[in-house]
Amino acid sequence: MQSDEVKEILEAQMPGCEIEVAGDGRHFDVTVVGDVFEGLNAVKKQQLVYAGLNQYIADGSVHAVNMKTYTRSEWAELK
Repeated sequence: MQSDEVKEILEAQMPGCEIEVAGDGRHFDVTVVGDVFEGLNAVKKQQLVYAGLNQYIADGSVHAVNMKTYTRSEWAELK
């Protein structure tokens, strides 16, 4: 699986979020920024992202995901 495929999957799962994906075909670095994370702790944020990828992790298409999740206000503070 390629980075652009992972991005498309996540964009379909998480509309309205800004998503960046980089990877080597099995290991991916994912950054997701969106209001959907407002009020959620880190685990809940990750669960939202994993929900879109679970079937690909289960079938081995995706082996590892390193993710960073931010609300829009958290992202603005980093910039």
